[in-house]
Amino acid sequence: MSQLDDATLRATAQKLIEAHAEASISNDWTFFVDAIYDPNCVYTCEYAGVMTVTANGTDEIKATHYGRDMEGWEGWSFPYEGVYTGTDNRLITHWLNRGPGKRPDGSHYQTPGLSFITLNSEARIVRQFDMFDLAHQMKLCDELEDAGLLSAALKESWVIPMKQKLNEQLARNT
Repeated sequence: MSQLDDATLRATAQKLIEAHAEASISNDWTFFVDAIYDPNCVYTCEYAGVMTVTANGTDEIKATHYGRDMEGWEGWSFPYEGVYTGTDNRLITHWLNRGPGKRPDGSHYQTPGLSFITLNSEARIVRQFDMFDLAHQMKLCDELEDAGLLSAALKESWVIPMKQKLNEQLARNT
């Protein structure tokens, strides 16, 4: 595989950042997948050892990561804090899960996340691995609920099931 230069790595990351910004507004999370991801991309998100979602190919990515898994996140945004390039066509993006509204002190309700991304020689994503701290995400959702900002749909479809899985994992062998 030919090596991409730093400018190409950053340009591809910028396309992803811009697509996510637009999707956060429109709530259409699939329009960009075919343009940015390789048709055979493998995209994995590890949820704190309690659940792993792996999509093989763009159809599965659209159905899971940018389809089912984005339902209920209306009003949230996912701004990027940084892009770090490396060797072998790899980059790391640092982004935030930013909930709706702001805290009384003016700060955002948010938790950080990272994506480890590998591009092919055509500057398309062939592998993506996302990580974020699920316990902090659950705490954030509790704060949002206390503030009246957590949607009932998100709580029912994602927060409650993930808390149950996390609690079961933490209670194991105790």
